[in-house]
Amino acid sequence: MRIGIYGGTFDPVHVGHLLLAEQCREACRLDEVWFVPTGSPPHKQGVEIASGKARREMLELAIAGLPQFRVSTLELDRPGPHYTVETLSNLRRSRPDDELFLLMGGDSVAEFSTWREPERINELATIVAVNRGRGGLDLEPLRRALGTDATRGVRLVTMPGIAISASDLRRRVGEGRSIRFQTPRSVEQYILQHGLYRDAGASGPR
Repeated sequence: MRIGIYGGTFDPVHVGHLLLAEQCREACRLDEVWFVPTGSPPHKQGVEIASGKARREMLELAIAGLPQFRVSTLELDRPGPHYTVETLSNLRRSRPDDELFLLMGGDSVAEFSTWREPERINELATIVAVNRGRGGLDLEPLRRALGTDATRGVRLVTMPGIAISASDLRRRVGEGRSIRFQTPRSVEQYILQHGLYRDAGASGPR
């Protein structure tokens, strides 16, 4: 199988996440895309995020009825901090015959040179760098981490530009503003029913 691995906090998942996954699924001919919510992301130590249970349940609601999408609890099920290279290594051991693709938005591409063992990540999975909109995607962080020759194997995917961020959704909820059509209706209802992000408006983005 050709499996896309899409990691992130997904706090909360929104339509930008879903569109990125679908564009990559189509462009790279993926059999499945796995959403992997981070348990304890090393770059967000000390930052408050919603519980792993809540983020997993919101993802499951968002992809309900889409058999080519699934939620993986690989990181939620083991103690952190969690590093992408470890997650991919575990996947490679358990699924040696599958081809892995690591889906990365612009924010992740920009930080890639600071990740643990970027060269090993590139060995374990094909990197898919996603450009939102028509503006150019800066691949310099990948070149610094991998070298120019290695970046020739990076897949580039373009998706429509959508100016939606999880931090903005949290802030809007905290301010009592609508997030309708920015996240699936089922996720919107989950956030309201469970009282998530109600204090985000006062404290700003988390």
